[in-house]
Amino acid sequence: MRVRMNLMQLSLVVLPLISAAQPKQLITSVRNNSTSGVSQSSATAQTETGAHATEATTEASGGAINTLPLFGERPKTAEQIDQEVHFLNDCDQNFASRPEASDFFAARGWDYVADGQLDTAAHRFNLAWLLNDKNADAYWGLGVVCYQKNQLPDAIRMLKRGLSVADSNAVLMTDLATVQIKYHQEHASPEMLDEAEAALQRAVALTPANATSFQKLSLVSYLKADYAKAWDYFHQARNLDLSQLDLNYLNDLLAKHPDPKGVFK
Repeated sequence: MRVRMNLMQLSLVVLPLISAAQPKQLITSVRNNSTSGVSQSSATAQTETGAHATEATTEASGGAINTLPLFGERPKTAEQIDQEVHFLNDCDQNFASRPEASDFFAARGWDYVADGQLDTAAHRFNLAWLLNDKNADAYWGLGVVCYQKNQLPDAIRMLKRGLSVADSNAVLMTDLATVQIKYHQEHASPEMLDEAEAALQRAVALTPANATSFQKLSLVSYLKADYAKAWDYFHQARNLDLSQLDLNYLNDLLAKHPDPKGVFK
């Protein structure tokens, strides 16, 4: 499978406080491309074609339920249940297991995210969840889709669901914090900013060499007007990976407080 877009590396640069942003530019996930491990054989390609057919049937019957996170988490009609049964039977015939099929559809979902086809991506992540509700990628992908649609409460809810089944995934924690930071910027929610800080603190405890998480901790401190701590985190990010530093944010930080170390002027 081709390399997916690195969606999260861009998010700090384009957070609204720092500069104007388009939703599609936000959220990234430095994810391992080997997570799915499923190649697209003729059988799996046929199943993917069946998914497209299901989309057409659902749209014709008057609903966009396929594009809602977890199919809207609402009672299903007899027609929807029948569609799901047929889909699951097809997957049982074409994959070694339902978790493998779930990985396949999650991988297709990330491909559609990279292509900007967010509704189709949401459907693939929903199918991945239907096949395996322990697949963190299903929730993660739905969170990314909701984030890019600027549906922040749903994005936060889905990313938290993902962490409930992958509670040591530091990159997922950083994605969650990114959404929470944006929510705070749009709605002035100190509680949400505190949650973002807690997620990032846990992320750096798990992966202390992650410059992105430290830079986001710097942003959290900046938003709390704790500029000394913002500089401390920024320098930790600098020491880990100079290439990850956001110069736009650096200029904003310099405007609020000079660099205590005198490295940046």
